[in-house]
Amino acid sequence: MNMIAQLVGDTSLPRMVKVRQHFYAPEVEDTAEAAREAMQDAGVLSRIASGDRVAIAVGSRGVADIPVLVREVVNAVKLAGGLPFLIPAMGSHGGATAEGQRSVLEHLGVTESFTGAPIRASMDVVQVGELPNGLPVYADKLAFEADKVIVINRIKPHTAFRGPFESGLTKMITIGLGKQKGAEAAHAYSFKYMAEHIPAMAKIVLSKVPIIFGLGTIENAYDHVAKVVAVPAEKLAEAEPLLLAEAKSLMPRIMVDPIDVLVVDEIGKNISGDGMDPNITGRYGTPYASGGPKVTRIAVLGLTEATEGNGNGIGLADVTTRRAVEQIAAGKGYANAITSTVLEMVKIPLTLESAELAVQTAVKTCNAFDLSKVRLVRIENTLNMKHIWVSESLLPELRDNPDIEVLTEPIDMNYADQIVY
Repeated sequence: MNMIAQLVGDTSLPRMVKVRQHFYAPEVEDTAEAAREAMQDAGVLSRIASGDRVAIAVGSRGVADIPVLVREVVNAVKLAGGLPFLIPAMGSHGGATAEGQRSVLEHLGVTESFTGAPIRASMDVVQVGELPNGLPVYADKLAFEADKVIVINRIKPHTAFRGPFESGLTKMITIGLGKQKGAEAAHAYSFKYMAEHIPAMAKIVLSKVPIIFGLGTIENAYDHVAKVVAVPAEKLAEAEPLLLAEAKSLMPRIMVDPIDVLVVDEIGKNISGDGMDPNITGRYGTPYASGGPKVTRIAVLGLTEATEGNGNGIGLADVTTRRAVEQIAAGKGYANAITSTVLEMVKIPLTLESAELAVQTAVKTCNAFDLSKVRLVRIENTLNMKHIWVSESLLPELRDNPDIEVLTEPIDMNYADQIVY
């Protein structure tokens, strides 16, 4: 590595300035009350008969207030006379094992003690049909055998494809409830066809599995609940595209474009399914999604503790650190990469011995005409976008942006140090 130090060690790093990004961010005051009102307004609880065994499907994403949302659905089912139980609806996540998926729910705070309902985790599925192209359609056996099913999920842009149904209730019905086999089938022809496969598969599942409604949320730019809505199963095809458009309008972003070098302090499955959200970084694992800033180089400095060694998404970086690579647990993330067929997500990028060398390498290779004016942005992760650090050269243009507030004077930054966002 002495050779690397000789190659990039004389690359100057710019002074940095902390700024605050201001986003339009509606927010519900009380998530529990909003969930109760949504179910009441939609009139969906009358679909539950006394004694019905009601499966409540919960995914693996870090949905804001997910334990509260689940608890309120459980309480509503009980009040309607039903017998609720929770099932993981997360495709191949959790290592594609029943115990792993139960553990994911518990790590999210969705526990039996908090929600008041037992967790029944199984990877067993039932084939409920197939598409005209021969792809099988699967559903969780516990959901298939239940009297009624409710799904809970956040609606937001996907990280690997574009369409009227991306991440949300419809996708959970097909891929989440399909467990590993369903996820594998849905991804078999790549993300290129995902936009048409998801609604086609969902139509089959909805005709065979007693899903009565979905409880969906939209989050604002600060990862807080902006809206809660209960959608009757038969209205999902009509309602979800509109909710997705609303969710896209509230997404956070980096208010700098283009970016020569983006430094990301941490990635992890608790941040995004892709470790760092491509909608924020502009760097996607497939050619079937687009958006975000134009970024030349991405440097990832580490993994979150909560990701527990799952390095999915590290492959979207150009450079990383030895510390980040050593945080990756061998094989973690492979199940998701293989099931999704996007192996690029777990590839290891150019690995440098220190954070400073990683950033210097990114700067030296970014092909900016004038490296003394490099357009560098540093973020904690793609969830926390309120405060970011930007290079001094960006100040003139950012001062003209009414949605950006400059908070500090330019400082020399040591990338080995943990900074305050």
